[in-house]
Amino acid sequence: MKKIILEILVGICIIVLVLFGYSFWKKNNNDTDQLTQVKLSEVTHSAFYAPLYVAIENGYFKDEGIDLDLILTSGADKVAAAVLSGDVNIGFAGPESAIYVYNGGEEDYLVTFAGLTKRDGQFIVSKDKDFQWSDLKGKEVLVGRKGGMPALNFLNALKNAGIDPSEVNLNYSVEFAALAGSFISGVGDYVNLFEPNATKLEKEGYGTVVASIGEKSGSVPYTAFYAQKSYMENNKDVLEKFTRALEKGINYVKEHNEEEIAKVIAPQFPDSSVNDLMTIVKRYKETDSWLPNAYISEEIYQNLEDIMIDADLIQEYVPYQDLVQNISHE
Repeated sequence: MKKIILEILVGICIIVLVLFGYSFWKKNNNDTDQLTQVKLSEVTHSAFYAPLYVAIENGYFKDEGIDLDLILTSGADKVAAAVLSGDVNIGFAGPESAIYVYNGGEEDYLVTFAGLTKRDGQFIVSKDKDFQWSDLKGKEVLVGRKGGMPALNFLNALKNAGIDPSEVNLNYSVEFAALAGSFISGVGDYVNLFEPNATKLEKEGYGTVVASIGEKSGSVPYTAFYAQKSYMENNKDVLEKFTRALEKGINYVKEHNEEEIAKVIAPQFPDSSVNDLMTIVKRYKETDSWLPNAYISEEIYQNLEDIMIDADLIQEYVPYQDLVQNISHE
């Protein structure tokens, strides 16, 4: 009799545990179901975008009701294509890609609604430790895709350093994702790299970080968030929530030191140590790389257009009012 009672009690306990587990699972899944999924295509995965990753890791997007799906899409042209095709909702890349789309006559063009970085995040990696900008004359530099933001800002940095680009052997043939590997294999005298690749090469003894391109090139809306005009018109509330979460990340980075930031974003970079991330974040803080908020001013947008006009990539200014519709306030 006691055995039967014991079996009944065990059975009841199992049923209670199963029901409790199901209830817990259902509650959590309902919470996820209530979130709005947003697919975000990022041009590269770099600690240069620390405020975005802080917003992800600290749960700011979920707090705003957004389930963010981050998708790596190397190359600003490919990010723009992903947004235009509807594969993703938001693109995160250089806004020059939106300008090219607009000038190409696309009716449902790309509208930039928030910014993150205000200068180039690349560093020049050299095989020699001593460096001055004039050393680039007559040397081969791996600069990435012609017409992209990295290449444009490097050209502008050369101009500001008093160097004619024709005096430098500019190698545009290496894909963005293959720049570090090509340099390691012996291609080029210098390579322009984002973090964490620049620090990784330096740490492994393949080169030395010798200069910040962003410091020399000046302020532009280097990487920004855009969506198709139709998506923005129909989902402005989602983009407002997205921007609020982003600005929480921006504020966190402003208010915390490199160690605190590095620890938060560490899960995004499993191949980098916290110490390496601290070095990287410190470099970007020292070069004043991030916008104070997500607002993109007409002045820095015009700086970008000046660079593009100077490089003969566009013939005239594009309408700021059409291509930039800030959700954040200045």
